[in-house]
Amino acid sequence: MELPFAESYRIKMVETIKRSTRREREQWIKEANYNLFALKSDYVFIDLLTDSGTGAMSDRQWSAMMLGDESYAGARSYFNLKDAIKDILGFDYFLPAHQGRAAENILFSTIIKEGDILPGNSHFDTTKGHIEFRRAFAIDCTIDEACDTQLEIPFKGNVDIAKLETVLRRYPNDKIPAVVLTVTNNTAGGQPVSMQNIREVSALCKKYGIPLLMDSARFAENAYFIKTREKGYADKSVKEIVKEMFSYADIMTMSSKKDAIVNIGGFVAFKSQELWKSCQKFCIMNEGFITYGGMSGRDMNALAVGLDEGTDFDYLETRIKQVEYLGRKLDEYGIPYQRPAGGHAIFVDAKQVLPNVPKEEFIAQTLGIELYLEAGIRGVEVGALLADRDPVTRENRYPDLELLRLAIPRRTYTNNHMDVIAAALKNVYDRRESITKGYAITLEEPIMRHFTVELEKVKE
Repeated sequence: MELPFAESYRIKMVETIKRSTRREREQWIKEANYNLFALKSDYVFIDLLTDSGTGAMSDRQWSAMMLGDESYAGARSYFNLKDAIKDILGFDYFLPAHQGRAAENILFSTIIKEGDILPGNSHFDTTKGHIEFRRAFAIDCTIDEACDTQLEIPFKGNVDIAKLETVLRRYPNDKIPAVVLTVTNNTAGGQPVSMQNIREVSALCKKYGIPLLMDSARFAENAYFIKTREKGYADKSVKEIVKEMFSYADIMTMSSKKDAIVNIGGFVAFKSQELWKSCQKFCIMNEGFITYGGMSGRDMNALAVGLDEGTDFDYLETRIKQVEYLGRKLDEYGIPYQRPAGGHAIFVDAKQVLPNVPKEEFIAQTLGIELYLEAGIRGVEVGALLADRDPVTRENRYPDLELLRLAIPRRTYTNNHMDVIAAALKNVYDRRESITKGYAITLEEPIMRHFTVELEKVKE
C-alpha cells in the first residue's frame, strides 16, 4: 500500500499552551477592546494571528546563532548572510533590517515622493501604509478572479497585465518609482504568482523603464507552487526556480520572519549599487550600521541558514500540506474559504460565513472574535478594518473580500490543532444565522489602524 505523508522533521522541544473557558475569553476580549492584537498571548490557545516570526527554528539555525559575530561593523555574520543572499537570491547588494516593514521604510524613504503611484498586486498593510504615509498612492492591479473565493485557478495572485499597462501609460515615468509584485499575494489569500506572470510584469517594467520591486516575504512558497502547478517547472529545484524569479526583479524587500523561518529580521536587496548607496543613510539613521541594520550577528546567522532551509522542497511540502489539510477539513464542513488553499494560511470567506452582519460592522473582525470566543483561536482580519480609510476622502474602504486569515506558523502546530480549528469554525458556522451584529470603532489611528483600533459591540 502507498505510505501516508509524514512531516519531514521530528520534535525536539515543546512549549506548553493552556486552554481557557468561554467566560474567561469573553472578559479578556472585552478588556482588549475587541482587538485581537491586544490580547495577551497567554490568553490564546492556538495562535494564528500571523506566521511572521512565530515558526520553530531548526537545530542548524540554533547552532548558527551560537556562532554569531556581534562586531559593530564588518561582522562575519553579515558576510554569511551576504553570501546566502547572493547564492540563493542572486542579489549583489543588500541592507539588513529588523523586519520587512523596516526594509520598506529604508527603500521607500529613498524612492517615494508625494503624489507618486505604485501599482501592484494587492499591496499588504505595511506596504500600503508606507506608501500612503508618504502621500503617494497604491493602485491594485490584481486579476479580477482573485475576488471569487470559490473559483479554483492555480495562480490567483497574478497581476492583470492590461490593468498594469493602463496605469503605466496614464502616469509619467518619474511618478512611478516602482511596480510592487508581492509573492505570494497575501491580501488575496496567500495566492501565488506564476513565472509567466512575473516575466510579463518584468517585460512591461522594462518597456516603460520602471524598476520591479518584489515583496518577497513568502517567495519560497511561491516557488513551490510554480514547481507543482506551472508547466515546465516540475523537474526544476525550488532553488533554481527562486533564482529565475529574482532574475526578473531589480529590488526585493523581505520580512525574513516568514520564509527564512527566523523570529526577527529582514532586508532590502538591490541589483543597483547606486540605489544601494542612496539607501544606506536611512539604514544608518533608522536601523543601524549597514553591516547589521536592525539585527544581531546571531540573528543574521540564523537567517542565512533559514534561507537555505526555507527553499528545501521537503520542508516546503510539509509546510504547505498542513495548510492543505486544514482546507480539506473545512471542505468536509462546507466552510467557504479562498480557494485553492494558500501557501501560508487559510483565508475564510467571512461574507459567506456571516451573511447577516452589515459590512459597516466589520464582518471579518466579527468572525475573528467569534472564533476566539469559541475555542481561544486567534486569527486576523483582512477586510475593511485592514483596508483603512481612503487617504483623500477619509471614508471607510470596503474591499471586495472580507477574509479571516488563519496563518499557520512553520513547524509549530500538529494536525490535531488543525482539527480543533476546523471544528471550532464549524461550530461558529452552524450558528451563523444568529450572528447579526458586529462592531463599531471607538478609537483609531489615522493609518494602519487595525493594529491598535478599539471597538465596541453594536447593540441589538
